[in-house]
Amino acid sequence: MPALSRWASLPGPSMREAAFMYSTAVAIFLVILVAALQGSAPRESPLPYHIPLDPEGSLELSWNVSYTQEAIHFQLLVRRLKAGVLFGMSDRGELENADLVVLWTDGDTAYFADAWSDQKGQIHLDPQQDYQLLQVQRTPEGLTLLFKRPFGTCDPKDYLIEDGTVHLVYGILEEPFRSLEAINGSGLQMGLQRVQLLKPNIPEPELPSDACTMEVQAPNIQIPSQETTYWCYIKELPKGFSRHHIIKYEPIVTKGNEALVHHMEVFQCAPEMDSVPHFSGPCDSKMKPDRLNYCRHVLAAWALGAKAFYYPEEAGLAFGGPGSSRYLRLEVHYHNPLVIEGRNDSSGIRLYYTAKLRRFNAGIMELGLVYTPVMAIPPRETAFILTGYCTDKCTQLALPPSGIHIFASQLHTHLTGRKVVTVLVRDGREWEIVNQDNHYSPHFQEIRMLKKVVSVHPGDVLITSCTYNTEDRELATVGGFGILEEMCVNYVHYYPQTQLELCKSAVDAGFLQKYFHLINRFNNEDVCTCPQASVSQQFTSVPWNSFNRDVLKALYSFAPISMHCNKSSAVRFQPLPKVISTLEEPTPQCPTSQGRSPAGPTVVSIGGGKG
Repeated sequence: MPALSRWASLPGPSMREAAFMYSTAVAIFLVILVAALQGSAPRESPLPYHIPLDPEGSLELSWNVSYTQEAIHFQLLVRRLKAGVLFGMSDRGELENADLVVLWTDGDTAYFADAWSDQKGQIHLDPQQDYQLLQVQRTPEGLTLLFKRPFGTCDPKDYLIEDGTVHLVYGILEEPFRSLEAINGSGLQMGLQRVQLLKPNIPEPELPSDACTMEVQAPNIQIPSQETTYWCYIKELPKGFSRHHIIKYEPIVTKGNEALVHHMEVFQCAPEMDSVPHFSGPCDSKMKPDRLNYCRHVLAAWALGAKAFYYPEEAGLAFGGPGSSRYLRLEVHYHNPLVIEGRNDSSGIRLYYTAKLRRFNAGIMELGLVYTPVMAIPPRETAFILTGYCTDKCTQLALPPSGIHIFASQLHTHLTGRKVVTVLVRDGREWEIVNQDNHYSPHFQEIRMLKKVVSVHPGDVLITSCTYNTEDRELATVGGFGILEEMCVNYVHYYPQTQLELCKSAVDAGFLQKYFHLINRFNNEDVCTCPQASVSQQFTSVPWNSFNRDVLKALYSFAPISMHCNKSSAVRFQPLPKVISTLEEPTPQCPTSQGRSPAGPTVVSIGGGKG
């Protein structure tokens, strides 16, 4: 058995802790021995996903997903190890109420343990150890920890790993601690990173032999020395560029900037835009040409942790040729919290395309709410829900008899969005979830391939609901295009393409006026319902007591809707679709006790060789 490493000559644990460690030493050493014999993840299961955790790149996370075992293998690379590291997950990326794994030293011995933090950020040992340490190894790059955890553990202190965004938290331990409970979270160098951990297990289709590539990259720009920058760059397609199909795209990230490039998107300008001024600069620059605001048709979107995006073998996204603009807009989001200066970057997205058009054109359809102030969220709400509908009348009118097939989805809200879900309803029954993110963040938006293609038939209903938090706002948040206004949208990617580009709804404006009249009478307040007042002004005048909140919530749940179905004019006064049965929430599988680590911390060796 390798000798325990010593990081510093400091006092050891207390008598109570020493007795506890001694009593579990035999079991711990057996675990380490078994882990060493088992090695890491199976050879046929490498760790294909990678993200830098901190802006300097001193912590790097790799992982894979096993849907058969319902577990994830994590590998944490720690460059320039000091006195330990903390890693875990929480609801919104806070250290409070987090599910953690900690590597720390008391000065003599190194320990690894499953832990949790309370509402004050105080760290505690978890009596149910669900992180299983598999290997500790010194490499030329630094120290690597390989460990495993089930998606769900049925431990109330643990985070349930599910589809959608996961907020990862991390911390660097600068000095030894006599015990786990002695670690003061408020004094640590902490950070957060967002990622989708449960990547879909989709085989990568082979590229055709005639596939060409096109790089849409920022031209060696200097990343501004500020925390957040959106950089816009215009690229022009060659003259005479004919109709092609995009069949794949992947990120191009300048080496060394992996921790700064947060996400990227490529947009195509509106077809009528026959000329767009060349521009390379911040998207909020006063020098930005107004025409760039008409470059909104998404061709590609990437965010941290995502790999290449493939289209189904029978479909491709058309661009180029007649009726298509020759101008593309690249938008790169730089996240530079340490305000690093003098860093040059040429990141972007590589498009793979073919002139041999596939059987189907892929399309993008907007589901959810119309961009209108009639849909509003009262202030100081923790979880207010707004819902948009794509009704059976619209799908019956616009979809082909064979239906459409949704293979990818991009959820979108503005700053107060916390959850988004789209459900397919057939014959009045919730049939399946199209896409769901229970930990949605407006700061992490990507096009995600679905685990399973969802087929939508004529007469089906698609219901998109968004949950918002406006605790920090004093006025109502209305729907609209502005960043301080709100949206609720699911951009679904599907084939075959139809003329249905949007299928969205909003509460009927006439019924909303009845709401304003009602609360004016009930509250005896000066709520302006006069015709010259805008809806936004009317919402601003509402005194937000519990009655006014509840009535607005009820209005949105029963009032007729105005449907926007772009194969027809807006159809007014449609009743809400009736749902007679809903899907049951999945119950996570609890792992057996044999798959868990011992009840106490695991002693680890982090010496110069392999652990």
